[in-house]
Formats: sequence, C-alpha cells, structure tokens
Amino acid sequence: MGIAEGKRALVIGVANDRSLAWSITQELSKQGAQIALTYQGDALKKRVEPLAEQVGAKIVGELDVTSDEQIAATFAGIDKMWGGLDMLVHAVAFAEREDLRDRFLNVSRKNFSRSLEISAYSLVALARGAEPLMDRTGGSIVTLTYIGAVRAVPNYNVMGVAKATLEACVRYLAVDLGPKNIRVNAISAGPARTLSSSAIRDFYSMAHEVEQRAPLRRAMKNEEVGGMAAALLSDLGSGVTGQTIYVDVGYSIVGM
Repeated sequence: MGIAEGKRALVIGVANDRSLAWSITQELSKQGAQIALTYQGDALKKRVEPLAEQVGAKIVGELDVTSDEQIAATFAGIDKMWGGLDMLVHAVAFAEREDLRDRFLNVSRKNFSRSLEISAYSLVALARGAEPLMDRTGGSIVTLTYIGAVRAVPNYNVMGVAKATLEACVRYLAVDLGPKNIRVNAISAGPARTLSSSAIRDFYSMAHEVEQRAPLRRAMKNEEVGGMAAALLSDLGSGVTGQTIYVDVGYSIVGM
C-alpha cells in the first residue's frame, strides 16, 4: 500500500507535463490517491485532459481562482463525487511578464494587487472552500513557494512579495485550521524549468548558479518536490504544519 492509499486529492495548477503540480500529481497517484484536477481556459484544458488520463484522474471543471463562484462550484463537484476531501495542492501563481523584467519599483498598483490575489489570496479562498470537506476526517494542504519570498532574487520582483505573503498565509491558516486536524504547509522548491519560470529574465543563468553553489552540486529534480509533497500530504507528515520546507538541493543554507 502507498502512503496516500484511499486518500482523495484535489490538485490545482497543473499546466503541462513539466509543471511541479504534475510531478506531485504523479507521485500521489503512484502512492494510491484518487486524483481530481482543474483547468483554466480551453488552452490549458487541452493540456490537462491527456495528463488526467495518464493517472486516471477526474477533471472537475474549469477553475479561475479569482472567481468565488467557480471555487464554490469546484468544491461542490468534489463533494458530490467523493463526499469529502483529504488533500489539496495549491500550485497557482501569476505576475505580468514585464514585472519580472523591469525594476520592482515600477510595478503598478493594479499588477501588484493582481499578483497577490492570484498567488496568495487564492490559497485562503481555496482553503476556505476545502474546510467543510476536510472537517469530517481532517486533511492536509500544500502550496508551492520559492526562496524569493525571503531573499531579493534578481528579476523575481513582485512574485517574491507575493510568495512572502503566501508563506504568511500558510502560518495563519495552519493556526485557524489546526483544531480541525487540517494541516497547511509550503514547499520552497529550487529553480524548476516550467512554463511560468520561462517568463523570468535570465532564469537559466540563475538556475545554473544554483547548481554550482548548492551543496549537492546539481539541479533539483521535479520528482523530488512530488515526493516531499506526498509525504507532507500523507500521514507521514501528521506532526508538521505551518512550515515552509525547502526542497532545493541545499541552496537555501549557503552563504557565499
């Protein structure tokens, strides 16, 4: 039996087969979980559908995390399908491309608010939707962050501010949901070559620098994030909540 055997997991944020959310989905499926996925827009639906088939996942519909109506519909669909939820993966973030290439000082009020709404507030909204479904037996929520939340990483800019907000949300949600045996944690992954990271100027130079300086002297593997997420979401992580766990081949501990 796998560590997620019999568990019901909703993964939000799978974009393609290179996304960290997909690595988490694959590991949860391998470990015995039932999987449900969402998509945003027809373009992503075409990418998500064949991936869902690979792991026998259900697609519960379109989800724009800025829409309270779609969030409510998503969890209503989960409740109807499964009658509850054990695991929630939040892998959603957004910043305008120009804000990852210009000075942080120049971010507009509109873009700043939108980045924080999609990247951080969405976790709060989704946790609120998941709470009634997890309230019956307890559950676990995992989100994805990056070291740019605690360090000024070149060109990460407003996304770093959004990730810092996300990590604070993890702590406050852990306090609110802990009495109901619902745990909330974040994984701070190393640089991953994903669709979203391609928007960051000089990303590949940054990733190469991490490989050279990290204690393990290599790049992080996406499946390593999947493995840690599965452990945190499962009963193996039963005593861990409110934490940011680094899966970055040790880069976060290095000074110069």
